[in-house]
Amino acid sequence: MCRWLAYSGTPVLLDTILYRPQHSLIDQSLHSRMGVETTNGDGFGVGWYGRHVDTPAIVREIGPAWNNRNLREIAGHVRSPLFFAHIRASTGTAVQQTNCHPFRHGRWMWMHNGAIAEFHRIRRELALAVDPDLFLDIEGSTDSEMMFYLALTFGLEKDPPAAVARMAELVERTGHEHGVEFPLQMTVAVTEGERLWAFRYSSQKESRSLFYSTRVETLRALHPDMAFLREISDETRLIVSEPLGDLPGAWQEVPESTYGVVQPGGGEIHSFTPQAA
Repeated sequence: MCRWLAYSGTPVLLDTILYRPQHSLIDQSLHSRMGVETTNGDGFGVGWYGRHVDTPAIVREIGPAWNNRNLREIAGHVRSPLFFAHIRASTGTAVQQTNCHPFRHGRWMWMHNGAIAEFHRIRRELALAVDPDLFLDIEGSTDSEMMFYLALTFGLEKDPPAAVARMAELVERTGHEHGVEFPLQMTVAVTEGERLWAFRYSSQKESRSLFYSTRVETLRALHPDMAFLREISDETRLIVSEPLGDLPGAWQEVPESTYGVVQPGGGEIHSFTPQAA
């Protein structure tokens, strides 16, 4: 499937997170340790928020991340307080730019690791549930983008956890109606540029890996010699498909069937259950 990371906190060069860690996302594109596939080379994307601009910038390419000169150039010059990065391993849909993550609608960004099982069998019914005005903005053919637009239909811009819960319930109910035993597998990140939500859920209760970084003040106490930790704010957080290195105490697993929110003032974790609209 895929690997992704979401960063929120002190503005940093994308290079600091994408390339420099021991087991960076770029390294994971070739040597994933926890993904279904070791190699994630079916495209990549980065999205970030800049100063005085409401909507995020998105760059997506169909080639692998590990040798892309444009990505290296961007990462060395773009500084942002909130950004997404995603490396793709296709689950069956075409390798094309419009199928690469993250996806954008207005000021919102969305990315996903996982799959809707037997998506080709239930795609039409899911598509018919998307708000007709929103449907016109769907560009690609992935289950991931369909999930995004279903969540938007169910009120993502007003209440992200409730909207994602309604989307998940529809996917599961539609899948069950077509004889799919475990319809949904997802780790999802979504943001509007200020807050960041991350969801870990699957119908089988065996979700793909997801981790969040330990509180910065705790890491400073554990590793007082690390200059990077002295340069970032206490509210800085990373959420990743798999840890970016082996620094003791740096990573905590996101519990099964939960979602977390990173926002000014701190972060929270809550239980997650699909709910009917």
